[in-house]
Amino acid sequence: AEDERGVLFGVGMLLRKMAMEAHSARVEEPLDVSAAPEKPLRGHQIGYRAKNNSYDAWTLAQFEQQIRDLAIFGANSVQVIAPNSDDDASSPLFPAPAFETVVGISALLDRYGLRCDLYYPEMEDDYSRAADVSRELARFEALVKAMPRIDALWVPGGDPGHTAPALLLPLVEKESLILHRYHPGASIFLSAQGMDGAHFEEFYHLLATPPRWLNGVFFGPQSRDSFEQQRQHLPDALPMVFYPDIGHTMHAQFPVAQWDPVFALTEGREPIDPRPGDEARIYRHFDRLHIGFMTYSEGVNDDVNKMLWSEWGWSAKRPAEEIVADYARFFLGPRLADRFRKGIEDLEENWRGPLAENRSIEPTLKEFEAMDAEQPGTLNPDGRWRFEMALYRASYDAFLQRRLRYEQEQQKKALAALHADAGDSLDAKLSRAEALLGAPLPNEVRALQNRLFQLGEALFEDAGLQLSTTLYGASNWERGANLDHVDIPLNDRLWISAELKKIRAAAAAEQPAALQKLLAEYDPPGEVMVDDLGNPQRETHLVRGEEYERDPEMYHAAIDGVADRLPNGIWKWSTLSYAEALYETPLALHYEGLDTGRRYRLSVVYAGEDYALPLRLVANGRLTLQAPTTRIGNPQTVEYSLPAEATQTGRLLLEWFRPEGLGGSGRGRQIAEVTLQPE
Repeated sequence: AEDERGVLFGVGMLLRKMAMEAHSARVEEPLDVSAAPEKPLRGHQIGYRAKNNSYDAWTLAQFEQQIRDLAIFGANSVQVIAPNSDDDASSPLFPAPAFETVVGISALLDRYGLRCDLYYPEMEDDYSRAADVSRELARFEALVKAMPRIDALWVPGGDPGHTAPALLLPLVEKESLILHRYHPGASIFLSAQGMDGAHFEEFYHLLATPPRWLNGVFFGPQSRDSFEQQRQHLPDALPMVFYPDIGHTMHAQFPVAQWDPVFALTEGREPIDPRPGDEARIYRHFDRLHIGFMTYSEGVNDDVNKMLWSEWGWSAKRPAEEIVADYARFFLGPRLADRFRKGIEDLEENWRGPLAENRSIEPTLKEFEAMDAEQPGTLNPDGRWRFEMALYRASYDAFLQRRLRYEQEQQKKALAALHADAGDSLDAKLSRAEALLGAPLPNEVRALQNRLFQLGEALFEDAGLQLSTTLYGASNWERGANLDHVDIPLNDRLWISAELKKIRAAAAAEQPAALQKLLAEYDPPGEVMVDDLGNPQRETHLVRGEEYERDPEMYHAAIDGVADRLPNGIWKWSTLSYAEALYETPLALHYEGLDTGRRYRLSVVYAGEDYALPLRLVANGRLTLQAPTTRIGNPQTVEYSLPAEATQTGRLLLEWFRPEGLGGSGRGRQIAEVTLQPE
């Protein structure tokens, strides 16, 4: 190797290829390798902050082991987050103060000869005020002075922070003088994250002639202009670096495409998420645009993804299955390598298509259970938590499928009981339906639920992974704490039960009509067209847009999502799930074969997260059905009587637009249900 760092990476490659067991280590095939990395920057964020799903419970010894593991897979950099960000100042799980730990990680990286990069969001309110600038500079100097090593400073324009370019650049220039006083060779990178259209234009204008202190621009989440657009607008001489989100599954930079809403609501946006197939598509899609990457991560839930990216930084051509085999061989040993690799691929397959019909889920669980039975207690601690994460995911997927099938069948039986015309009284029908909806789960499902809690306890002990807010101190259930959602109904029993109570309380003459209205929610007449947006199996008129392979960030595609609510007496599953589109891309539905001789009525349920954006609805590109209007309820139902000209050709295109030029995440255009029926 050319230097000591090169020796470290060579050792890593050798260890990845070795079959290591108790008392033996062997290379099973000839190794004659000459390798150099394609990307000079190959790093991962391991921030120590309260919001994190695991790292806030780690000691410096655990961080050192993680640094070694990342280096073995070819990473040359770790990014730490400044103690001052959008988090709480401390976490109940911190073994040491944040400032002390960040400085300690910097010292560890220096000892191993690896890069230490600092992610530093500017968090004061207004940098046009001298007092805010002074406070920021003092805080910045105290940190960079204490850190033994800083190779690069990363300053986001937003996410978090909210600084306009005209104020951001002068501030960072002042920080550059302080930084180079203590770390003369450190690079500086900026991003335009969170900026609106006007600020993006300002950003491009100010960087047309790059400042001497600026070494590049990084592209990350919440960027309204795509990577390609930014590369086109910035000077060719200004390098770009990738800051990809590898840890989130929804409400994120790279959501799982057409994800079943049951997965989305229960497992959440930060579950254990090995995605070798998707990550390979993402990496290769953007490979030509950047000189390297620093992955955005919130903890260990994306551990497999980290190692995939690390090795792709050496060669983008390396198949994902080979890298996962390296991962399994190194952390779990040669006896499990091939089976674990296949299991990781199967976990990704578990999330493809409708949950109830997926045929991968049960075999995947059986295989992981077999591996667990064959290797009891033989894994080293560093491999044990990695195996436990995969077993937990396989168990959670199977638990959801078993529950979903059972609870949906109970709901189907309850609705059939309400339909029955066997001469039973209305009260008897309602009682039978209520009993079916309230039936307890089978024992085999409860046993698997208990297993989830056992694995959750083990993962907290072994890796600090916080799968519950109440049990393990997770900051929020969306931060991977999906044990908190293990009991939510997977059918509409609470909503249906609430409706049945209303029917019982109604006057006798009104009860039959009320019951028929309830039944029509689940079995609409044939000429009524219902799209349950957000449920990939029930949104037949949704215009999906660009394919995932060509648009993994889904800038030009419809995105299935789910609100952060629970199915109860107000929210049913069709209201919880929604479709949305980002920035200026309209959300669209397209109908054909309409009766040209009839008028139609449109019903729209606006529901989702607590966004309040004025949305405009246009038919066929020219008829405004709704001027820009802000939702006043969540959910809120709005009905429209369509003019005859809207459907006179037998076709109808509906498009929802949000205001142009906004920044942030680009989200907020959320539609839960759309019903079109002849008047």
